Amino acid sequence: MILVTGASGKIGSEAVRLLAEQKHPTRALVRDPSRAPGGEAWNGVEIAVGDFDRPDTLDAAMRGIDTVLLISPSVPGQEIAVIDSAVRQGVEYVVKITNHKASEDSPVDRRRDHARTEAHLKGTGLAYTLLAPNLLMQNLFAVAPMIKQTRGFVMSAGDGRFGMIDSRDVSATAAAVAMAPSRHAGRVYPLTGPELVTYADVAKELTEALGHEVEYRRISPDEHRSAMIQAGVPEPVATSNAQVFGLIAEGDAAWLTDDVTSVTGDPPRSLRTFIADHVGAFA
Repeated sequence: MILVTGASGKIGSEAVRLLAEQKHPTRALVRDPSRAPGGEAWNGVEIAVGDFDRPDTLDAAMRGIDTVLLISPSVPGQEIAVIDSAVRQGVEYVVKITNHKASEDSPVDRRRDHARTEAHLKGTGLAYTLLAPNLLMQNLFAVAPMIKQTRGFVMSAGDGRFGMIDSRDVSATAAAVAMAPSRHAGRVYPLTGPELVTYADVAKELTEALGHEVEYRRISPDEHRSAMIQAGVPEPVATSNAQVFGLIAEGDAAWLTDDVTSVTGDPPRSLRTFIADHVGAFA
């Protein structure tokens, strides 16, 4: 049986749906059961209510589990708690969503956090696979209100290119690995979409889909950080985001792989497909 943490989030919920579709025994860990989709999409899925900060609830959720699909915000203490519970309950395998540039000396907090969790996971002796997606297309939903109001959006990534990926393809890869983990033991899969794009390309695709011009307004990382804080983003998150966008401008995310296709057998969705599927969110 597979336990999916973060099962109410965008990657986790779709992974659970795909596992349920394949009729694979699945348990979904949620903090708030009212957020679990349920119904036909999660037909046959067990729901476990748990909290990363309460080890007893994690231990209860882990009983009878062979593989954990670990999806969460990059909070090392919480992810380490999940891993330690997996060890206590005899879990054999962990599939973790991480960051391709995770390292102990990264200038970005979240990347250092992922590196700390990865090191702990490897030290337990558990079998594992790491999935490291490039930027998620679904992150564009954060600028949808601005696009609706001003017919444009601000970003501090300059003309940096990135291999943006639809989170549905991350979910599909995660589900495929979790259903046959031994084939992927010890592997790290950097996951991308099919093409390198810029935010100017994003504006162009939105312009074509919406039928009116959408402007990409370039600002500096410091200006972007201030704008995010003013919009209500917590200061540590805004700082980390601004660091990442500044690195993107320098080419940090300009990489592509064919790992989605090699693992799932299907090509990843393009930016154009993503926008066509979600155009109503930006209109």
